[in-house]
Amino acid sequence: MSLEVGLSGVLALFAVGTLAGAVSAVAGGASFFTFPVLILSGLSPLAANATNFVALIPSNLAALPAYRAELGEIGRGLWPPLMLGALGGAAGALLLTAMGAATFEAAVPWLLLSATALFALAPTLRRLALRFLKPRPGRRWLAGLGLFLMSVYGGYFGAGLGQIMLAALILVGYGDFLQANALKNAVIGALSLIASVIYVFGGAVSWPHAAAVAAGAALGGFLGGAGSRAIPQAILRWAVIAMGAAMTARAFWGGL
Repeated sequence: MSLEVGLSGVLALFAVGTLAGAVSAVAGGASFFTFPVLILSGLSPLAANATNFVALIPSNLAALPAYRAELGEIGRGLWPPLMLGALGGAAGALLLTAMGAATFEAAVPWLLLSATALFALAPTLRRLALRFLKPRPGRRWLAGLGLFLMSVYGGYFGAGLGQIMLAALILVGYGDFLQANALKNAVIGALSLIASVIYVFGGAVSWPHAAAVAAGAALGGFLGGAGSRAIPQAILRWAVIAMGAAMTARAFWGGL
């Protein structure tokens, strides 16, 4: 799929991509900004979702250099989460491809509602989990299953995935926030890469839209990763929640 987009549209998509990339690197929730803009630009919900996957890959990958130290500390422990993320992302993308556009469009309002709720509640869920469910080595298989299922959701839609995955990684044992955030970006990058390959071969990606958002997302991801220690995350979180709530309301009552 390839739809023409004018200069003003390219600039608007680049600006939104930059904002989304920075937000994704710091707090998660980039899709709450890019997904509706891609729909407003003329793409169908399914094409917007597929294009969004391709466009936001740079926002996660570009943030990783800022977390070199944290990823080095994780070492070989990085590979199992990456494998689970890639497998789950592939399963989610294949599920979307098999179910088709009509089913996805009907599910979008509920997906947005779930994503917004998960994003808003993730810090509370993290605190409760750390208080009542102490990490134990015997639960690693359960943590792996949870990571795989979250990655399936990520490959299918993925909005709000960053925050709930961050909560899960901290529960598993990554008590250092920066380590957990680095691993979150790496896993989401892995699942997005494999899901994007499936969407590209399915012909669902609009390359002009994806290129404009991706260029901005790369810049925003790097800036967000570099500034993650200084930017007030509470402000960004509430901005993302407000955007998610607005998208959900529009999807239920105003259509996509």
